[in-house]
Amino acid sequence: MSHVRCLRGIASGVEYPSDVPMNLDPVDGRPVEMVLDIERLAAEQPDAQWYDPDRRDMWRFGALMALDAGDPADALNIVSLGEGGTPLLDYSRHPVARDAGIRLSVKDEGRAHAGFGANPTQSFKDRGMAMVVAHARRLGLKRLAVPTQGNAGDSLTRYALAAGLSVVVAMPDDTPTPILGNVAAAAFRHPGQVILELIGPTIREAAALLKQKYVAQGWFSVATFQEPGWRIEGKKSLGLELAEPARGETRWLLPDAVIYPTGGGTGVLGMWKAWSELEALGLIDSRRPRMICVQSATMEPLVRAFDSGASDTTPLPGAGTLAVGLNVPGGVGHFRVLEIIRASAGAAVAVAEADIAAELTRLWRDTRWWIGPEGAACLAAMPQLLDRGLIRRGEHVVAVNTGSAEKYLPALRHLLD
Repeated sequence: MSHVRCLRGIASGVEYPSDVPMNLDPVDGRPVEMVLDIERLAAEQPDAQWYDPDRRDMWRFGALMALDAGDPADALNIVSLGEGGTPLLDYSRHPVARDAGIRLSVKDEGRAHAGFGANPTQSFKDRGMAMVVAHARRLGLKRLAVPTQGNAGDSLTRYALAAGLSVVVAMPDDTPTPILGNVAAAAFRHPGQVILELIGPTIREAAALLKQKYVAQGWFSVATFQEPGWRIEGKKSLGLELAEPARGETRWLLPDAVIYPTGGGTGVLGMWKAWSELEALGLIDSRRPRMICVQSATMEPLVRAFDSGASDTTPLPGAGTLAVGLNVPGGVGHFRVLEIIRASAGAAVAVAEADIAAELTRLWRDTRWWIGPEGAACLAAMPQLLDRGLIRRGEHVVAVNTGSAEKYLPALRHLLD
């Protein structure tokens, strides 16, 4: 059964029932999160009995998730399409890692790998949207609305259709063609059930349109951080996977640093929450990876806030970026992302567009992996991270690739030739 105890304002600390649909905290307009009863979970399922390592998707963490796929009542609401369970690819031969003596791994959320789970839309967004749709079904919500830079809309459309829900997706009209095409095709095949709105230049304008035109008419917003902690719970599985024992082992262990491409930042909160819960269960100690949030130099609100010592970001205009998922001018959860970066002794860093493009080309020639531009941005940041002492000799460093380069064609094709 679900061990969710309540919802709680991330900043205010005010608690709310978990079975009432809500968006932002009415006290301060900031996000809410789901609070699990960890003590009850530990008492009812001691020695991590909730963990099923033989299952290949994100639901193998059982009752540590906000819905337990092993419980018949919870399972009725879950539509699983294989999300999560993605591999850690060894990339210690990366030039910077090799020369510095760093054990580098790439968490590949894009293309499928034999013997592992696979995100059905080739994006880490599937983790969050699988949980969003499951909780929407649990609460009887039928119409969902999402503003997106692309992948979140593609993912929500796939899960909503599988669950029999309706969805409206608002995205910029320069969204990469494969992503836009997936949503447009779904809208064509399922008129009325899938609605596509094109507006830009960023997710900010898309959110304003949905609020005015659809949320006011009863559609439930599942924008980043504006659903009640559901996406955080789905993305939490990424942090659990980074900590879980390797096959044949029993020890839960975290890397020394995580390099993460950061737009809205839901994944940062999800991973941090996962590790706090694992510590409460006695599976890890209080040590945490340094959280290194990577942005494009053309859109760097977190970097500017971090460097200036600000407690929150100021929305920025931007020139756009090859790493479309990073084209986020500001975020309602950025204050918490900054807190986590600082608590972990990490940093927010910016990478030049030319460096992202060059890393994509180098990476493709070296590996033939379908790493997306956001993942390439993480690897392109490594020289400055080494220079600043944010990654160090002998450490295990994980760079997260959040999606497949295939979803950004034809814009990337010239870099992969």
